[in-house]
Amino acid sequence: QVQLVESGGGLVQAGGSLTLSCAASGIDFGFGHYVMGWHRQAPGKERELVATITSGRTTNYAASVQGRFTISRDNAYSSIYLQMNSLKPEDTAVYYCNYRPMSQPRDYWGQGTQVTVSS
Repeated sequence: QVQLVESGGGLVQAGGSLTLSCAASGIDFGFGHYVMGWHRQAPGKERELVATITSGRTTNYAASVQGRFTISRDNAYSSIYLQMNSLKPEDTAVYYCNYRPMSQPRDYWGQGTQVTVSS
């Protein structure tokens, strides 16, 4: 059973940094093809993709976070991370961890962690 648990959210001033973590269980990071990533949803807005990392460690970023955010994966800890620098008030959202295995027609989501950036 796949479970994703996010942590690391909080309140930070504009220009500050936060690192989000997503601890995964039920996933063998060293097997199969998959994409893991971070998405976010601000109040009144649709959920949007922030960054992804594939099983082959190819990364992809939304234009709005390119150069400020870095996604990474640690197989030993079955976790992915999102290092967020130079945070802006418009980065305020609930951030969700996502796992999409290529072998299954579905996505798995964590419960989300709130990030609030004050101006």
